[in-house]
Amino acid sequence: MAAAPARGSSGAQGLLSIGQVLARLESEFPALTSSKLRFLEVQGIVRPRRTESGYRKFAQEDLERLRLALTLQRDHYLPLQVIREYLDDIEAGKSPASPAGVRSIVPPARRYRRDDLLREAGAAPQVLNDAIGLGLIAGGDTYDDRALAMLRSLVALDRHGIEPRHLRALRQSADRDVALIESALAPLRRRTDATSRGRAAEVAPELARRLADVRDALIRTALDRLDG
Repeated sequence: MAAAPARGSSGAQGLLSIGQVLARLESEFPALTSSKLRFLEVQGIVRPRRTESGYRKFAQEDLERLRLALTLQRDHYLPLQVIREYLDDIEAGKSPASPAGVRSIVPPARRYRRDDLLREAGAAPQVLNDAIGLGLIAGGDTYDDRALAMLRSLVALDRHGIEPRHLRALRQSADRDVALIESALAPLRRRTDATSRGRAAEVAPELARRLADVRDALIRTALDRLDG
């Protein structure tokens, strides 16, 4: 990521509204909302310009900061303070070590058509059909990297006789995890201020990771009993 131009160095031409920013990032970060965007502004992740009427306007460097910040948060669960300090160092012309081992902005997420997805995953069409039917993968005209990772895992399990239909309980367990997270965050989500709703969006991935850690520990303990 190149150092961002100085604030206020570009005119109004080429600046984006909140709606335009959300539209450009929607495919990569479907959970991004105007409330979270305003929360990220409060946290210093992005600093949009203001028109005389008070409307937020975002430049290309703002979009780049957002993309990198959201990627680091989503893929590496980094605290916003760490992300902000990293971005500020870059904007100041420094060359800080990446907090997640990446050197530059992650390019826009790739989209796969059905045939491409099957080829990349080495999957038979029926495995994908079963995964979609069971809600393990969302059906559509194109698929993202998360769908590819899921399909690759299903292919690997299928080689050992574990078919998608055997994973209904895992799907139900994931739904219960989401319900737990929604319940835990309900007090924040009921508030109407951007800070609270943005905080809920920030905490949700962390709770999901903690639940995954607990599940992993339980499985390892059960396997240890089998080995014993």
